Formats: sequence, structure tokens, C-alpha cells
Amino acid sequence: MLSIKRVPTVVSNYQEENAGEPLGCGRSCLGKCCLPASKLPVYALKNDPRPKASSVGTDELPPDFFLNTLLLGQWEDRMNRGLFRYDVTACETKVIPGDHGFIAQLNEGRHLKKRPTEFRVDRVLQAFDPAKFNFTKVGQEEVLFRFEAAGGEKTYLFEHAGNEGTKSPSVVAINVSPIEYGHVLLIPHVLDSLPQRIDQESFLLALHMASEAGSPYFRLGYNSLGAFATINHLHFQAYYLSVPFPVEKAPTTKTPTNQGRSKNRVTVSRLLNYPVRGLVFEGGKQLKDLADMVANSCIWLQSNNIPFNVLISDSGRRIFLFPQCYAEKQALGEVSQELLDTQVNPAVWEISGHMVLKRKKDYEEASEAYAWRLLAEVSLSEERFHEVKTYIFEAIGLVESEEETIDEDEEKGTPSNSSDPTHAPHFPECCLILQ
Repeated sequence: MLSIKRVPTVVSNYQEENAGEPLGCGRSCLGKCCLPASKLPVYALKNDPRPKASSVGTDELPPDFFLNTLLLGQWEDRMNRGLFRYDVTACETKVIPGDHGFIAQLNEGRHLKKRPTEFRVDRVLQAFDPAKFNFTKVGQEEVLFRFEAAGGEKTYLFEHAGNEGTKSPSVVAINVSPIEYGHVLLIPHVLDSLPQRIDQESFLLALHMASEAGSPYFRLGYNSLGAFATINHLHFQAYYLSVPFPVEKAPTTKTPTNQGRSKNRVTVSRLLNYPVRGLVFEGGKQLKDLADMVANSCIWLQSNNIPFNVLISDSGRRIFLFPQCYAEKQALGEVSQELLDTQVNPAVWEISGHMVLKRKKDYEEASEAYAWRLLAEVSLSEERFHEVKTYIFEAIGLVESEEETIDEDEEKGTPSNSSDPTHAPHFPECCLILQ
């Protein structure tokens, strides 16, 4: 086993001794033709990422290694090699004045160069179509590393590891049309051709990634089909942004159940004073407890054709679930032309309060009232949300009591106890928010 402190710059993620003799299809893709013969770095996870050692031994990776050295270091390497469609670090970003602190970014490149959606938007579950774009067609130069559960007591990095005889690997790759600094994709079991559909195993892997990053400013997101996912191949998104999202600062009220706190110690709350109605999941004896409860909630939504978005926050300790209906309202002609003209599709990042705007006019005129009005169109009605929440609770084995009490003792989600992100080695000033 090899543990290293720094990943060297990789000339090619498809390195063979006989470089003049290409293997597979010759394109060094992530398909079954090329991936089994690759030598991608492997980040091998320990059994439970939550317990932290009191000190770092000589054979342990440093606590900030995964995010600062491996993920962001390799992301910057791909940026320097010109693999992105535009320079996201040059995009203007500001906090919109107001009580909620919505964040606005002007990202004209994403509008012009992002891959178009190739499937129906009225069905949450659709079969994988190999003829359409999927991640097996991505070049290996876009992959940063494999991300695998090793099941041991320590985490290791294997700088060059073969795939021979292993199951379909999970990989972390750059998003070539990024929204923010460090924007990557987590693609579980890339060779299995899984459609965009959450299951318990894949969701647990996403929580492991958030936990390994160990920063409240590195979040993962998921968009279902019908909720502005653009590729029908299972994936999560993630990036770094050095301010709290508005949704993380919103007040919540815990939803009491007849069992009180669930047996696995996961609590469920609902958002208050926020334009999109949503549920908040926290706690759990183990990371798997939290992952299973949220995944089972998503599975019910998928099975009942209800589009949804998920935000994984606070290093995997806090999960926001948003059933939504914006695409449905669009189809019914219920969204104002003014909002449609902005061409903003409110997916997980917009719902969380990071508004990715495509026109300079909208960016310059961005206001809290505009952000609230757009996101309010995403939300289920109060009656429909209560109905969906009741079904979700039934699916995860909870029975809601009649009374709800607002927890006003603490403002959750604000990363006030975290270290100053501007001190991290890979956070250039151009990526920080303009206050």
C-alpha cells in the first residue's frame, strides 16, 4: 500500500509502457474497451469516515489531503491543461443585498457551451440509452481519480492502480462546463450504465465523499430527471464555494414522530422562511443510517414520478431534499415570460441559493425579490408538499405527530466553526465571493 502527500502532475491518465501502442478503442475513454486497462489513481476509503484520529501518523494521509491536495490540486492541473470549455474563475460573482444572502454568478459560457438535454423531462425514471451521451464516452484525461470503499481502518491513495479483475469503478471527473471552482462529478460504477436514479449504495458513496472533503464549503448536489439533470447516467455534482448557501442558514422546525427520534437517530425537519419547501435530514448512528433514510425517500419520489433535487451539506452531516415542479409548470404555461426569458433552470445549486445567471442584464439587476420569485415557482404548494411528506414518511417508516415545534435555539448550517477558507492553498482570490 502506498500513501503519498502530493499527487504529481499527470501527463496522461492512460499511461502505458508502450505509449505508441494504444489499447482498447484508442481514445482512452471510460468505456469497457479502455477503462479496464487504465492506471488511474485510487483513493481507497476507510470503513467509517466519521471518527477522526487525534493525530496523523506517518502512514496516514493528512486531514486536508483529499480536498486540497488531491481533488483541487488535480482539478487545477486539468484547468492548466485547457480541458474546460471556459474559465469559470473569470466569472463575476456577488452576494445579492438582502436578508437571505442569495449568491449571483454571471456564467455566459455555461449557457453557450453546455451540453443540451437529450431526453424527456416529464419522466423521472428512464432507461439508460447507450446511443446518447454518457460518461463512458468521456476521455480519461478528464478523470481525477477512482473513489472506492476499501473497508479498512485507514484511507490510502494508490498512485497507479490497475482495474484488472475489479468491479465497475467509481470515478471523480471534472465537469467541463463548470459552475464554480473545483466543480467535479462523482460517477458511481461508471461501467454499469446506471441511469440517473438514486439507490442506497450510490448515495452512501456521495456522503463518503462529502465526509472525506471535511469542509462545509464543499457541497455535493443531485438533480433527478425532470429537475434539470442533463445527462441520464448516474452522477452527483460537487464544487467549492467559500460562503454559506442561503438554504443552510434558513430556520427549520423538527418534525416530531410517534416514535420520537427514529431508531437510527436520524431527525427530519422542514425548512421555514425559504421559497422552496423542503425536508432536512440530520444525525444517524453511522453515515449509512443517514444515507439509507434519504435514499429511501428519493426512491419513493422516483417511483412516483416526482422530480427532486438533493443538497449534501456540512461535510455529509446535513441533507436537504427538495421535491419540485418547475418543469411541470413550464409545460402548463404557468411560469411568467419574464422568468422564462432569463433561461435559468432552477436545479440544486439555484434552489440552494447560488443563482447561476446567463445574461449580464440579469446579473446586474439581480435582487432578493427576483431570486425569491424564481425559486417560489419551483416549490410544491403547501397542500401538495404535506401530502408528499406524508408518503415519504410512510416509505421510511416514520409516523408524524400532530404537533410541530420550531427550534429557535440555533441557526444550523452556518459554517462558523470552520477554518478560514481563504487560508487553503488552492483558493485563488478570483474564486472568492465579492461582499
